[in-house]
Amino acid sequence: MIPLAALPACNAVLNALSAVFLLPGFRAIRRRHVRLHRPCMVAAFSTSIVFLASYLTYHVRVGSMRFAGPGWVRPVYFTILGTHTVLAALVPPLALTVLVLALRGRLARDARLARWTLPPWLYVSVTGVAIYVMLYQLFPAVSALGA
Repeated sequence: MIPLAALPACNAVLNALSAVFLLPGFRAIRRRHVRLHRPCMVAAFSTSIVFLASYLTYHVRVGSMRFAGPGWVRPVYFTILGTHTVLAALVPPLALTVLVLALRGRLARDARLARWTLPPWLYVSVTGVAIYVMLYQLFPAVSALGA
């Protein structure tokens, strides 16, 4: 079992892996390599689901974290966090819909929706790592529950 304190780093790795799978998946479908595209996208989706479970587990147990960054860094962090949070709420239903459409063979609809789903999904994956770095590495956070 992974220690609770290790989950933020684990979550950052899962976010990074999601981005790593999304990029070759996108490249593969642009080149019409469907056999490579499918496992990449399933891996990106699976990684994102594991991330979500880990993230929720951590925050149910620990609560929210207070950003401890100074001065000018605060508005940068909260801008990234705000856009990340809004898009993170949209990505799971979009990604699930795209996956279901693909699995049902409704590829034209899948492709249309995937064009709108990939950019926010990639943004959420990358900014999730940036948030981790700012919150836990550069400016160690304090648990809002423990404060």
